[in-house]
Amino acid sequence: MDFLTSLFTDFGAQVLSSVTAAFALAAIGLNIHFGYTGLMNMGQAGFMLIGAYGFAITVKYGGDFWLGLVMAVLAATALAIILGLPTLKLRGDYLAIVTIAAAEIVRIIGGNQSLADYTGAVAGIPGSVYQHAFTDLSPFPKDGQFSLGPWEHPYSQGDSWWLRIVTWGLVAVVSLLVFLLMRSPWGRTIRGVREDQDAARSLGKNVYLYKMQSLILGGVIGALAGVMYVLSASVQPDSMGRTTTFLIYTCLFLGGAATIFGPILGTILYFMVVVALRDVITEYVPSTVMNQQQIPQFTWFLVGIGLMLLVIYRPQGILGNKKELSFGD
Repeated sequence: MDFLTSLFTDFGAQVLSSVTAAFALAAIGLNIHFGYTGLMNMGQAGFMLIGAYGFAITVKYGGDFWLGLVMAVLAATALAIILGLPTLKLRGDYLAIVTIAAAEIVRIIGGNQSLADYTGAVAGIPGSVYQHAFTDLSPFPKDGQFSLGPWEHPYSQGDSWWLRIVTWGLVAVVSLLVFLLMRSPWGRTIRGVREDQDAARSLGKNVYLYKMQSLILGGVIGALAGVMYVLSASVQPDSMGRTTTFLIYTCLFLGGAATIFGPILGTILYFMVVVALRDVITEYVPSTVMNQQQIPQFTWFLVGIGLMLLVIYRPQGILGNKKELSFGD
């Protein structure tokens, strides 16, 4: 019973965490790229990282929270335009190659020692440098404990109800925006672009422009996800590398691409599975068989197998429509 209580407590903490919300937001942005427009973006972590840098560096040099958000959005927009200009008129696999390379370039530049005064190099930018811009906006007490419904919660800069409310509130707002966009003429057009670009062109649609708009929108949402992610951590380049992009794809595939709630459901289920595996292994597998350092690696191994099985047997995900989007067709 104690184990089950601990497991459900961990479930609740993970589901409500700002990290889960940040990855849900990144998956929503990727869903616009891959799910709705058919753009194979393999560098969503790059948009997250450049957004995080844009925010943190702006606040570091005297900007407030809102200016930091604006700079994050502008940085993501610039990156999307730079990536889209030479690739969106070519086959989709070129975009995949360019985006994964661009994400690595952003990560490597961020870790470059010559830019340590701005990016902190490999060590990154500590959260204490920029998190105050966010916590200063909080209506909650600055110390001690406070109640929110049945929960008693200690206030801290990195992990607070204020952060959770804002991050999940942003997920709700962005989801509503995507819901409205996908039911607008613009949304129907990008779905048409995904299905048949030649048919869209024959109807007088500027396919290149629509794909660019989609790339920018999804990239901006990814940048906002990066900002939300580092509000409880530091801006460290290796924390948003290739693995992060594949994790976001896992969340998207699990919930279902080209759906409104699929990215959110997939992200929540993914983190619940990770928590369950970690707790079960810790509780029932002796440390002589698997130590604490090996548990995360084994968990990733099991998640990878699960992803392969998902793509083979349920390619549309939990909420997806197989007729609309699958890997088998």
